[in-house]
Parts: sequence; structure tokens; C-alpha cells
Amino acid sequence: MTVRVSGRVVTPAGVLPEGCVEIRDSMITAVAEYPTARTGHWVLPGFVDMHTHGGGGHTFTTGDPAQARGAAEFHLGHGTTSLLASLVSAPFELMRDATAAFAPLVADGVVDGLHFEGPYLSQRRCGAQNPAHLRDASLDELGELIALGGGAVRMVTLAPERPGALAAIEMLTANGVVAAIGHSDAGYEQTLAAVEAGATVATHLFNAMPAVHHREPGPVLALLASPGVICELIADGVHLHDGTLTFATAVAGPDRCALITDAMAAAGMSDGAYELGGQAVTVTDGVARLTDSGAIAGSTLTLDAALRRAVAAGIDIVDAALMVATTPARAIRLSGRGALVPGYRADLVVLDEEFNVVKVMRAGTWVS
Repeated sequence: MTVRVSGRVVTPAGVLPEGCVEIRDSMITAVAEYPTARTGHWVLPGFVDMHTHGGGGHTFTTGDPAQARGAAEFHLGHGTTSLLASLVSAPFELMRDATAAFAPLVADGVVDGLHFEGPYLSQRRCGAQNPAHLRDASLDELGELIALGGGAVRMVTLAPERPGALAAIEMLTANGVVAAIGHSDAGYEQTLAAVEAGATVATHLFNAMPAVHHREPGPVLALLASPGVICELIADGVHLHDGTLTFATAVAGPDRCALITDAMAAAGMSDGAYELGGQAVTVTDGVARLTDSGAIAGSTLTLDAALRRAVAAGIDIVDAALMVATTPARAIRLSGRGALVPGYRADLVVLDEEFNVVKVMRAGTWVS
């Protein structure tokens, strides 16, 4: 059966003002001009969130498969057709149990892999990570997780200045796992050494990193200047000023900038008391902070809201679509995803004039 979706179709090459996406089974078979397509709706590729800890009252961080399914379903309703289940710093036993629990979800396509944000992070730049669980990089731990996951472990964030980090980056890269730099107090040269070792992602650039200084440029400028690194950006107006968002996009380009949510369970929920990695979180006016220290604790963002924020900040819709779908798909090596081109999986989002979600299609099937 052939399905056609019409509207202002956003492709990597530009917008087709009267376009049509043709779908057969689960794949895109054609994308072309279609002169009668005057719906007023936007048609974008399905969003790809490479960094999210939960949403809709559900969390990935405990390793509970039912919670993971709930979080994935919540984000799917906001246009995210592919995502990684991101965990926070935790004891190795929880990391191991979560890997075993989530591997079947990866096999079933509920999530597209695991992202371990920690525990090999900087004490000084831990942010909302639980400092009790931070430790030096362990090849033994990583080797066991990679073997246990059978391909489910897709990305690991670590601080390159910690002992063993460069060897860990090399090991991850050799095993097909994306190595990301984040929650780091590394200097410029240390960061470049990590990139040389194989790191290809900057975890929420600017956040949980030292500020740029003209004599101590630190990790931010090293990562922006590295052509092989894709930089995550949290476009919620809290983690980054809109001027910082547009500056990073202008410097690195939309093909090197990926919008993420870094969302926690409170995304889509009311203000109140929550938990992240065993630490109490208070959400006020939609902003999540650790209750005891006030540190920003993830976000309550969804990728459709991030897209709207980016466009409102002045980023072109074609570039914004790259940042919310195409670039993150490439960053985490999801081939055949993240763009409206023939031969790719039929993941798409239909948006109204204000970029609110109208309909979502995943693998050729409309979802509720």
C-alpha cells in the first residue's frame, strides 16, 4: 500500500513548498513537488533525540523496562521517532542491570540504544550528576557492558581529564560505540587529545564545562573547532541563551549541531518534586533543579519545543530540521534515518503553521 503525505516538505536540500512524500510499507520511496499540496502544514523528518533521561513521568535512569517504554511513548507523541535511553552516573551494578533490561527494547525498536552519561565525569563539573557515583574510567566495566549489550550500548559520555579516559575513548571507538566529551574540566589541549583518540560528540556543549576565556579557551572552543565533532545543544532558553545557540550554530554549522532535550521524567508534567539518579529535583515554572544545590537537573524539554525555540531564535527551518533529525541521526550512526529522502525509513512529523505537532509517522505507520 502506498501512502502520500503532502505539505511544505523539508528536505536536506531545501523546502518543497508544495511537496509530497511517498511511502510504501515502512520506507520512503519518493519525495517530489506536488502542485496540489496546499495543506499549510509542514512535513519534517522524524526527530532524533540522542540524549534524554525520560519524560511524561517516566524515566530511563532506573533501568526499568516499563518506565523506558512509557518515556519513549511520551517523546514519540512529540515527534521523536528515534532516541537513546540516557542514564546518569550510577553504581556499576545498576549500569549492568539496565543494559540487560534495555537490550531487548533496543532489539524491539522501542529505543535505539543506551547512552551512559557517566560515571566517568569530573567532580568539579558534575552538575546534577550524583558525585557519590563518579569514578575513573574503567575498561573492565565498559568491556562487560558492551559485551552484555550485544550492540545496545551506543554512546558513553566521559571527561577526558580523568585517568584512563583516553584509553576508554579508544576502546569505545574500536567497538563501534560513540565516545562523547562532557561534564569536563579539561583544558583545550586535553580536549583535542580526546578528539584525536576518537571522541566525536560534545555532550550539551557549554553546560557542565568551564566558560570560554581568551587565554584559557577550554573544551568549548576545542570542540567547536573540531570538524569531526557534533555538538549537542539544549534549546530551552534555560541551559543556553538564544544568542549562544545561534552563535554555536553559525560557527559549527547545522551539520555539526544537534538539538537534544536532556529531558528528565518531569517533561510534559506539572511543577513539583521529582528524582534524578537518586537525587531530589524540584521543578518550578518548568525548570528542573536539584533541590539541595539549585543546579540545573536536565530539562522538561521536548524536541518539538526545541525546534520552535530554534526557529524563533532565527535559525532557518531547513537548518533546524537538520539539527533536530539529520545531524543527531548521523552522530549516533542511525543509518537510513533522520531525513526525508528515498530509501530512508518513513519517519516523519506533520506540523502546523506554528510548528506544533499534528501527526507523527514512525516506520510508515501513523501513531497516536
